[in-house]
Amino acid sequence: MTSARKGILILATMDTKGPEALYLRHKIREWGGKALLMDFSTKGKRQNREADIPVSEVAKAGRVTLRQLASSQDRDLNMARMVSGAIKITHRLVREGKIHGILGIGGYSGFLMASEVMRSLPFGFPKILVSSAAAFPGLPTRLIQTSDIVLFNSVIEIAGLTGLLKNVLDRAGLAMVGIVQGTVTEPSTDRMKAIAMTMLSPCEGCAGTVRAALEKRDYPVVGFHATGIGDRAMEAMISEGLFRGVIDLAPGGVGEHLYGFMRDAGPTRLEAAGRMGIPQIISTCGVNHITPRKSKYTADHDLRRRHDIDRLRTWLRMSPRELKEVATLFSEKLNLSRGPVKVVIPLRGWSSVDSPGNPTYDPEEDRLFTTELRKTLRKDIEIIEVNANMEDPVFAKTLIKLALEMFKEVPSHAQAHRHSQQPRHQGRRGQVSERPH
Repeated sequence: MTSARKGILILATMDTKGPEALYLRHKIREWGGKALLMDFSTKGKRQNREADIPVSEVAKAGRVTLRQLASSQDRDLNMARMVSGAIKITHRLVREGKIHGILGIGGYSGFLMASEVMRSLPFGFPKILVSSAAAFPGLPTRLIQTSDIVLFNSVIEIAGLTGLLKNVLDRAGLAMVGIVQGTVTEPSTDRMKAIAMTMLSPCEGCAGTVRAALEKRDYPVVGFHATGIGDRAMEAMISEGLFRGVIDLAPGGVGEHLYGFMRDAGPTRLEAAGRMGIPQIISTCGVNHITPRKSKYTADHDLRRRHDIDRLRTWLRMSPRELKEVATLFSEKLNLSRGPVKVVIPLRGWSSVDSPGNPTYDPEEDRLFTTELRKTLRKDIEIIEVNANMEDPVFAKTLIKLALEMFKEVPSHAQAHRHSQQPRHQGRRGQVSERPH
């Protein structure tokens, strides 16, 4: 443990969470942390003078006065202004080395506001958010997005310093003090060696074999669970110049975005590596299946061939039309690539779900995707077909051989692009970035 006291920023709306925030500040100081309390209340009421960073200072940074806040009936606008101010002050405190972690408390509105401030901070900067809204259906995914926020479900409302709530705040505060006071590995990659790789449980055997082989040759592999959020994070990190190359085993989020299904990875999926000019190997785990919400199944979905991965996850077979549409979208994205690309497709099933005896196994129908891809893909982008299932050892060996050839030398234009990119952290909507300078 280090002896120097580390700064912790507490975010709270003091007009509704004042006693609770003051208690948390007191406890963190008692445990040896340097706690700073920021009040980002939105109603423009007379400020609580016990905050270290008063509401007036946050409002000023957000270019609004307390009088304007008090007279406004636009709750969303008030929240946006105060979040803007809070982000500016928080980033300044980080740059000045005054804070080393951030801890927010709140209900629904506090969760919304604090999460936005935290999302603007870089990967690896400690973030804990305590909220009674943490278990609200769908809310954490929408508000945390690709940030590495530690979400602490308070279960009870943050109102009234009962023994139960003190227990919640004590545990969260001690966790933050432990994080900032301890020695933590720097969140960095060797940009000239690290490889990004998507994976899913139906191709985890292949992913594990490829990862182990590359790591033996000193290529650290960073895995991303390709369920929508993980692959969005990968795209953002690739854009930051953190990787030498990409093995995209599971780019199914491209089609899921096209149709608005659960593994939706956003509109820029399968684009960052091409834009950065780094080598990429693309395969097809999960691409031939869709995952609409069961509550939104259509009559057509009810008739589809399906595979239950577990009691919560069901994959439906794509239709021939969908396979062709997604292949065309793949081509549109990959055709923009500035670096080398190879597409590797297994002929005997695109995952462990695609195996003889499973209801969605249909290698002949899968060829519709490959045929359409050949028609629309740039001629210099090679499509390699392997007479195996994705989980067969021979398929992994093919990927390993290609990876060692493609990642051996970074194209000159990719190096130039990297050198032109200064380490940065993203603005309000960015979630993955490097430490502020």
